[in-house]
Amino acid sequence: MTNVNPADTARRFSVAPMMDLTTREYRAFARTLTKRALLYTEMVTTGAILHGSPRARFLGFDDVEHPIALQLGGSDAGELAECAAIAEAWGYDEVNLNVGCPSDRVQNNMIGACLMGYPEKVAAAVKAMQAAVSIPVTVKCRIGVDDQDEDADLARFIDIVADAGCQTFTVHARKAWLQGLSPKENRDVPPLNYPRVHRLKQQHPELHIGINGGIKTLEACQAQLEHVDSVMVGREAYQNPWLLADVDERLYGSQGPAQSRMAAAIAFRPYIAQRLNEGAKLNHITRHLLGLFQGCPGGRRFRRHLSEHAHKEGADLRIFDDALSLVREPQAA
Repeated sequence: MTNVNPADTARRFSVAPMMDLTTREYRAFARTLTKRALLYTEMVTTGAILHGSPRARFLGFDDVEHPIALQLGGSDAGELAECAAIAEAWGYDEVNLNVGCPSDRVQNNMIGACLMGYPEKVAAAVKAMQAAVSIPVTVKCRIGVDDQDEDADLARFIDIVADAGCQTFTVHARKAWLQGLSPKENRDVPPLNYPRVHRLKQQHPELHIGINGGIKTLEACQAQLEHVDSVMVGREAYQNPWLLADVDERLYGSQGPAQSRMAAAIAFRPYIAQRLNEGAKLNHITRHLLGLFQGCPGGRRFRRHLSEHAHKEGADLRIFDDALSLVREPQAA
């Protein structure tokens, strides 16, 4: 009997990799809200893994975070293969290659969206990574960069990379403009083109095609799932984390772990205590919860208390508990 990879069964909904946001603390917190969604790390460069120390700084995670995918940034096939093997040894369920990040820093190192212009290079990387591991190797890309044709050039990119063995693509339904737009502007300014991703799925029924970009509600997720295989949500899942509480029931047909926002916060307390004992700072953990009580009475006081006190030397669980005492969750009708 063939074992099914956890990432493959979870992929229907995922939280996008986001620099400085999808840290191990955020991912552990997300697990108080959803057990089923696939979670991604921040992008980690091959250089950080191969030359950074300690390696746990870049790769460390808690078992509760499964199913979890490591997103890699790089373009050298040999280095990517080595890092993929390291990721598998560390216990990751998937390795994803970043072909979508538009920042100047990664462009200069041939990382991210600029690789849309080098499909053969991406194909060589995917082939080398797949030869090094038994876990899925996937690609996250854009529909194009700069003056590329959103139809012909995207079709060529997918064809070449799929021929190398990649079966799973998550497509941010916007172009990246590497000349003239900042990374922040590239998240919002280029127009969304969902129909292009839908056509890609129609043209490649044999591939797993996921969609990303501008999706903010589970209703929108369900609508997208009529056209594609999976949905990836980014900033909305971070800024309004309670969105995740209905993911398991509505998209997977199983009960989620959180009955209320307060229950999720309390369930997170043992993890906070564990990380504090390991030397983490309270504000590095609690910053990921600032949006949890959005719209609740006392929600602003909760955020303010953590913002004003969690960064102080010696801040501990009492600060978190005091913040919780300031908020009240409306009773369900």
